[in-house]
Amino acid sequence: MTLSIIIPVLNDAASLALLLDDLTPARFSATGLEIIVVDGGSTDDPQQVSASRGVVCTASARGRGEQLAAGIAASQGDVIWMLHADTRLDAAEVVRVAAVRAGWGRCRLRFDPPLPGMRMVAFFMEWRSRLSSICTGDQGIFTTRQCLLEAGGMPSQPLMEDIELSRRLKRISRPKIAAVQLSTSPRRWQKAGLWRTIVFMWSMRLRYWLGAPPDELMTAYSEGPEMRRE
Repeated sequence: MTLSIIIPVLNDAASLALLLDDLTPARFSATGLEIIVVDGGSTDDPQQVSASRGVVCTASARGRGEQLAAGIAASQGDVIWMLHADTRLDAAEVVRVAAVRAGWGRCRLRFDPPLPGMRMVAFFMEWRSRLSSICTGDQGIFTTRQCLLEAGGMPSQPLMEDIELSRRLKRISRPKIAAVQLSTSPRRWQKAGLWRTIVFMWSMRLRYWLGAPPDELMTAYSEGPEMRRE
């Protein structure tokens, strides 16, 4: 099976460089691996970061859903793995996702550095996903192309695209849990505040489950603590 890794970015050049460097050994040791970076209008030149590492960088409308949909449309792999730019991983574990033959799933997640409270967040994220079969983008969602097509494709929406994708995919099967350990930065939790971020994100998800349109939620998100963190 061939694997396509799709990485949406928006002013994530520093994080992107680290992730692409993590993936470099896998690119040269595995056949049938492609990496596609999808820029949503960055000002920090992800094209240069990608090109200097021999990786394709394309552009699309802003929004993770739109960017992921564009990257998937440009990809060729039998398996599609969606990674956030601030993800870190061990390249040796990439083969475990490439070996997926059917269905969809996610990876294990930890926060690095493990600031106070973040182990608790990772623990509850893990069990929320186990119990609900709803996965988030931080957890590195992967799917076979066939499974994604059966689910109706990638939702091209500005927010909650990972929740909506999981909701569609779980109608087909329960998610697999790959033996792959991802690390991600706790920066948004650190800068916006742990409990403030938890309450804000759960309120956004509740509004989505109650039927609020993604465009409306995107407006609220842009005014929320995560977007005011810089």
